[in-house]
Amino acid sequence: MLDMEYGTYWEHEIFVNCQENIGNKQNLGMLQQVVVGDIDYENCYDPLDPNGNITVTFDIHECSDSGYVARVTIQNYYQYRHVDKPGWQLGWTWAQKEVILTMGGAFATLQGDCSNFKYQTPIPHCCKQDPVIMDLTPDAAPENRSEDCCRSGLLAAWAINPSMSFSSFEINVGNLDWNNVQPPQNLSLMAPGPGYTCGQLVDTDPTVSSAIGGKRHVQVFKTWKSTCTYSSFLANKKPVCCASLSTFYNPTITPCPKCSCGCREADQSTVSCISDDHTLTQSEIVNSLDMVQCTDHMCPVRIHWHIKNNYRDHWRVKLTVTNYNYAKNYSDWNVLVQHPGLSQPARIYSFNSTMLPTVGIAVMGPLAEEVALLWGIENYNQALLRADEKQVGSVTTEILLAKDSDSFTLRNGWAFPRRIYFDAHYLLGID
Repeated sequence: MLDMEYGTYWEHEIFVNCQENIGNKQNLGMLQQVVVGDIDYENCYDPLDPNGNITVTFDIHECSDSGYVARVTIQNYYQYRHVDKPGWQLGWTWAQKEVILTMGGAFATLQGDCSNFKYQTPIPHCCKQDPVIMDLTPDAAPENRSEDCCRSGLLAAWAINPSMSFSSFEINVGNLDWNNVQPPQNLSLMAPGPGYTCGQLVDTDPTVSSAIGGKRHVQVFKTWKSTCTYSSFLANKKPVCCASLSTFYNPTITPCPKCSCGCREADQSTVSCISDDHTLTQSEIVNSLDMVQCTDHMCPVRIHWHIKNNYRDHWRVKLTVTNYNYAKNYSDWNVLVQHPGLSQPARIYSFNSTMLPTVGIAVMGPLAEEVALLWGIENYNQALLRADEKQVGSVTTEILLAKDSDSFTLRNGWAFPRRIYFDAHYLLGID
C-alpha cells in the first residue's frame, strides 16, 4: 500500500498537474503511458480542484492618444493553493515600445534605460521591454497605493479567505498609438517560484462594475485576460513532503518511504542535512535556506496519520504536521485530506476546516469525493514554525470520523486517507 517509488510520484504529478491544451505529441505520449482510461488529454486538471487557476486581468479604464491607464488584478481561484512569501512576480513583454509612466500599488523591479525620455517630467517609472512587477507592502505610503493593493505579494487560497485571494495595481502606460494598442505578450508568473504557465492575454467582454449602491453600472474600455495554471512537476526538482502511518492495534509505524525527498550525500564531507544533535552556528542559520534535519526521508515536511481509537460509531485519528526545515516557517499552511469517512459528519479539533466540492473520476485507483481542507487558527497555530537544534516545529489535531457500516470498515483499510496534500503538494507515502 505504501511502497510508492520516486518515479511513480512524478507520474502522479504529471497527471494531476498537466497543463491545459497540451499540444506536444511527445508529452501526450508520456501521459498515455501513465494514465489508463477515457480521459481528454488536452484538458487535464486536478480532480480535487478542477477549476483552479490564477487569472490575470487588465482593465483599461482611461485612455489618451498616446497611452492608457489600466487596473491589473491577480485573482487566485485555487481552492487550496496559496501564494506565500516572498510573494508573486508578474512579468510580460511589450508588443510595441510602451513604457510605464507611473504605477500605484506595485512597482517595476528595474527602471531600465529611459534616456529617450530624459527631458520628460517625471521620468517614466520603467522603460524596459520586459518589465517585472512586484507588490508593495501593507505599510506603503498613501501616494503609492491603489485600491486592493499592497499585500506583499501574498494571495490566500480561494476556499480559505476569498477576500484576500486577489491583489490589484494601477499602471499608466505611454509611448504608443491608442489606435494600434495591443495586449502585453509572454505573460509570466512567479508565485513565488516557477511552476506557473500562463496563456496569452486575450480580448474578453469589458468588465462591468456597479456604482451608486448598485443603481449604476460602469464599463471599462477594454479588458484583457490570461489564465495561469500550476504544475508541481515543473516547479520542483524533487518532492517536498511525505506521509507516515500508524495504528493503535499495531506497534509498527509505517514511515515515509526512504529517500522520499532525496537522499543524503554519499560524500561524507558534503553537508546535505543537519543532525538533531548538532548545534547550529549563526552562519549556518543564515545559510540554511534549504537545510533540513537528517532523516531517512529527507523531506522538509512530514504528516503523520495515527489511528488512535476504534469506537463503535467512529474512529479517533491524530494528525501531526512536522516541519524539519531549519530556515522556513510555513505561514498560512493548509492540509487537504481525501477520505471516505468524511462523507459522514466529522469533528475536527484545533484546526479550521471546510469541505470542498470535487469531481470524482475513476482513474489511477478509486477516487472518493469526500475532501476536507484544514488550516491553522489565527494567532494560535496559523504558522508552522521552523525546526531548531532543540526541536522540530509541529502542529497537531484530532479528528473524529463517523463510521458508515456499509463501506467504512477497518478490514477495507478505510481508516486511512486516500490522499493527503500539504500546501497543495501531494504527499509521498499515500498510495
